[in-house]
This record gives sequence, C-alpha cells and structure tokens, in this order.
Amino acid sequence: MFTGIVEAQGRIVAVKSLDDSSHLTFEVPSTFEDVSRGDSISVNGVCLTAVDIDRQTVTADVMGQTLKFTNLGSLAVGDSVNLERAMQPASRFGGHMVQGHVDAVSHLISHTEYPQWRTLRFELPASIAKYVVERGSITVNGVSLTVSAVDNEDVWFEVSLIPTTLSDTNLGVLKTGESVNLESDVVARHVEKLIRAKNV
Repeated sequence: MFTGIVEAQGRIVAVKSLDDSSHLTFEVPSTFEDVSRGDSISVNGVCLTAVDIDRQTVTADVMGQTLKFTNLGSLAVGDSVNLERAMQPASRFGGHMVQGHVDAVSHLISHTEYPQWRTLRFELPASIAKYVVERGSITVNGVSLTVSAVDNEDVWFEVSLIPTTLSDTNLGVLKTGESVNLESDVVARHVEKLIRAKNV
C-alpha cells in the first residue's frame, strides 16, 4: 500500500527485454537504503518488487501484463520515474490509499500555466470515468492528486499542480501527448461493488 506522496525521482539506467517480460533498473536515492529484496516500490504508480539491489540502483521484474497495461513498457534509459516506498503502519498518511494497481493509461491533452501553479488536462478513459469526480482523489504516475475539474461528458479531467509537485515529480516535465498511469480511488470501487451486491 502507498500514499501517493512521491519520495524521489529516479532515472532508468537499464531495460532488459525478455520474451514476455523485462528487467527494469532504476536509480534510487540514499534514503532508500532500507529497501530489501522482496520489498514493494511504486514506480510511476506501479507496484513492483525489488529483486536486485545495490547502493544506487534497484532492479525489478516487470511481467508482460504490466508492460501491456501501464506505461512502463515505453520507458527508456534516461527517463525519469516517480518513486515511493511502501507505507509503514506508523507513518503519516499524506495522500490517499494507493495500491499501485494501474487501472488505465491516459495521455496529456493540454496544460495551462498560472503564475504559481499549472493545470494539466488528461484524457479520461471510459473504463474509470464513473470513479472520477470533481474534488475526488486520483493517482497520476503514482502521485496522489485532487481532481479539479471533469468534463460534463467524461471526456477529460484536470488536476492542478503546486510548485512542489511540479519540481518533485515527473509531472512537471510532462509534454502534451505523453502517457501516464492512472489509478482510480479504490474506495469508490469498493462502494460500487457493495451497492451492486445490495441491489441484486
């Protein structure tokens, strides 16, 4: 489980493609020195298992299913990724409940600059549109964000980013057309299932 509060940005240092999977190696900061083999790390919002660790890098196995349904398959050496270690029971809960299970891939449609902040507009995939509401939570590339606007026909949604988010995550350098991983609010999905079960 994660909170969507990105701890660091890392760079992809190696991508080894296999028949139906890949090995992804990325830089980690010194604050990640407590990461052990088998630990979970959120990489652009995708929960991966650390399988090989040295002082500056972590390598994770990425299976075909993950490559198909996230933007990890398009990563290349030098690309920036958002990193977060799994939350601890006693840690502050700064974002919202994030599982690291990506629901859909979206693309940046446009951005609007303001003196101290920036609004990003993304495509809203039909598969998760019903879970995305104004002032609700959404995870974009592993970043816990508040939805600031939703199109009346559920074609797009917007998030507004403060300077800290722009500088401390890879959303600050995102270009129009680039892909991002989306995870909808797990609470909304559970509520929907409970209501559906009650009405059966």
